[in-house]
Amino acid sequence: MAIDYGKKRVGIAVTDPLQLIATRLTTLPAHEIWTFLKDYFSKENVEKVIVGYPMQMNNQPSEAVLYINPFLKKFQKDYPDMPLEQVDERFTSKMAFQTMIDAGLKKKDRQNKETIDGISATIILQSYLEQKKYH
Repeated sequence: MAIDYGKKRVGIAVTDPLQLIATRLTTLPAHEIWTFLKDYFSKENVEKVIVGYPMQMNNQPSEAVLYINPFLKKFQKDYPDMPLEQVDERFTSKMAFQTMIDAGLKKKDRQNKETIDGISATIILQSYLEQKKYH
């Protein structure tokens, strides 16, 4: 599972059992993440959670870590046995936007931030799967 955690919304993506393809699962308001995770983990087998971690061009964390770090801390407290990995999420929103253009989405549809967050989570997970495959 990949999580693109934002101040307002959270994009979530999952992969198939063979861990080949990442798929957008949902985008939900940030305040609903804990209820969602509790329910999802009770029903599905999740091997690891990948969280996008925002970095700047100079490899320093961006200001978004002010709300992501508390999320990570609470996640590790609530789910101490769930492997958690942070990956650089630089450019995922831009890549998501370009993906929507390439897919032929109308301008109005491309302005939907929920779609961008869901696609960003999918890109984070697919990139992770590709790296894992080649390392």
